[in-house]
Amino acid sequence: MSDTPATSIVPRRALAGGLVLAGLILQIAQLTNLFPLAHAVGYCLWLATALLWVDIPRRTRRQAGILAAIGLGLLVLTRSWHDASIDWAGILDGNTYVVTMLVGVSFIGLIGNLRGRSRPSGKALTGTRGMLGTWLGVHLLGSILNLSTVFMVGDRLERRAPLSTPQLLGLNRGLTSAALWSPFFASMGVVMTLTPAMHYATILAFGLPLALVSGLLTVGELSRRFELADTAGFSLSPPSLLMPVSMAALVMLFHYVLTPHLPIVSIITFLLPSVALLTNLPQGPHWTLRRVHQHTLTRLPAMRGEISLFLCAGLLTQGLSTFITAATGSDWTLFAHFGPLEAIASFLAIVASAVAGLHPIIGVSVLASMLDLNAERQTLFAFVALASWAVGTSVGPLSGINLSLQGRYGVSGMTMMRHNLGYAALMTLLVVGAILVMETSL
Repeated sequence: MSDTPATSIVPRRALAGGLVLAGLILQIAQLTNLFPLAHAVGYCLWLATALLWVDIPRRTRRQAGILAAIGLGLLVLTRSWHDASIDWAGILDGNTYVVTMLVGVSFIGLIGNLRGRSRPSGKALTGTRGMLGTWLGVHLLGSILNLSTVFMVGDRLERRAPLSTPQLLGLNRGLTSAALWSPFFASMGVVMTLTPAMHYATILAFGLPLALVSGLLTVGELSRRFELADTAGFSLSPPSLLMPVSMAALVMLFHYVLTPHLPIVSIITFLLPSVALLTNLPQGPHWTLRRVHQHTLTRLPAMRGEISLFLCAGLLTQGLSTFITAATGSDWTLFAHFGPLEAIASFLAIVASAVAGLHPIIGVSVLASMLDLNAERQTLFAFVALASWAVGTSVGPLSGINLSLQGRYGVSGMTMMRHNLGYAALMTLLVVGAILVMETSL
């Protein structure tokens, strides 16, 4: 994407870009407890979205508007029907931490060739090997860097040509399958909070092989369904891996040594923009400020699709979770005993809700609130939660990965869902089998 000439900058978009940058800075400041206004980040991002609303593609605008309307409607119903207390000042905070991470990741464009990115030279890795490289690269690096790896790899592939369906599916499945075992995923953080007595070694013993089978299924299926001879893949050569591996090493340094109290998402939010600034500073402060200014005026407003979808999906999640909590706030439990049949039913229900457009975190959280799990049952529940997250986010049209692919590369979430239904069905069979085997080993 070439930078827009300064003469064509629209003041409304420039102001929106400044607000997005302000949201990022305020989010980073909150990590250090330097900024006391908790809702300021959400206000900046939503105001920027309002300024850019007319520029958002019609399909994305319609979808975002529906999500926001449903979320707001559910909050109103919760207040009127259940007389529940609503934090109206904070209803715009949903998904702001994800949005600011995406904004921080966008600064990757300032790293590397300081005179501008050129099309890669040489022959690309194509075919089955290329698809395997894409899945493996996103899976391994994504297990640490989460969603930012999709943009690192996807943007690199997009330099040659617009991303094709098999490339997008490789990005999707490479990342989502890492939720089965990665200790750095948001899914694992949620599950560890809900099931503090789970045995991670058991999760790893079942989740990692299942993830590897997912990769084999992906490469085999896409090789049969699509002609991959001219489809570029991600090369696992040292030059291709230099940036993501360096970023992963830095993230691990901060996570384990420098800032162990911060989650991975927060570390990525401040680390990538910081590295981008440091790599530009040798060219001089004036050069660095000019590149940041140009990035703010052009790239950040261009993220309007991603930002609007995530913010509106966050409002929907807030409304739905608040409504469900108010409606099911009793002391009854869904199952008297959480065994394999109950685990399979729970997994299927969460995946089905993801296909219907709900994020798996909603199903997992609601299910956990309706169960009374002893220590022995927590590992089984943890596996169900992680597996439903991995499968549900791959196929769910409103999952974080599919919203990102839609906002970044223009692919419809419904298109991704249709292409992933067969994959999700196969993974469901494997997960059900794993649940049955796990029950005999617990």
